[in-house]
Amino acid sequence: MSASSHTRGHEFAPELTEAVLAWLEYHGRLVINGSRSLRLEVSKVNQYCALEAVGIQTPTTIATVGKSQLIEAVRTIGTTPFITKHNRAGKGLGVQLIHLVEALEAYVNSDTFESPIDGITLIQQYIKSPDSYITRCEFVGGKFLYAVRVDTSEGFELCPADSCKIVDQFCPVGETATKKSKFQIIDSFSEELIGRYEEFLRKNKVSVAGIESIIDEEGNIFTYDVNTNTNYNAEAEKVEGKYGMLAVAKYLGDTVRQYEKTLQFS
Repeated sequence: MSASSHTRGHEFAPELTEAVLAWLEYHGRLVINGSRSLRLEVSKVNQYCALEAVGIQTPTTIATVGKSQLIEAVRTIGTTPFITKHNRAGKGLGVQLIHLVEALEAYVNSDTFESPIDGITLIQQYIKSPDSYITRCEFVGGKFLYAVRVDTSEGFELCPADSCKIVDQFCPVGETATKKSKFQIIDSFSEELIGRYEEFLRKNKVSVAGIESIIDEEGNIFTYDVNTNTNYNAEAEKVEGKYGMLAVAKYLGDTVRQYEKTLQFS
């Protein structure tokens, strides 16, 4: 289930998925990334509240409904520049970097304004990376797998998949070795923050996820996105010999075998 499914003609995929998950959980079936994961996937407000609850810093964010609230929120947040984004997003939906209130007014009243599928647009503090990179930490079985450094210099839409059905000129997929790679697995990341991420995943019953953060010019780390149906970039993985889908397959196999043992002795 993709948070951006509505852009491909599947507007009610989250609702159908939630119904199926509720049915499975009611019948006591083993579910990986269940209904709580779905709620996080389709709501950034939900994500930020859950992250802050375990002490993970997120950018200052105001949720708005309607164009007038959107403009008023900019005056309330009191920082420039700022970005807009959709609450239920995926693939960078609604993300715009704006420097002036007047520019926002022009944008929301123009034909290029993207209306969010759930009616909620976010105004968010813009965190500037001094080197135009974000970091995406991948987790399988609730445990840290690896971190990948992502080049944001060409835009905000940062799907790491290698082949993507989304028609978008900024979707950075299928990178070749002849170009500078947008995705690079790195050796280390903040151990303290990884520990908090694992606590966040445990408390929210999320087993497989990608969590994105950005480091500002003062070295502060802000977490701004949780992906509970994460993708992997095969080119970056091949370079380092680390494979997300292989880790997921092993985790699912181990989980099923353990579940079958539990059933045998119940």
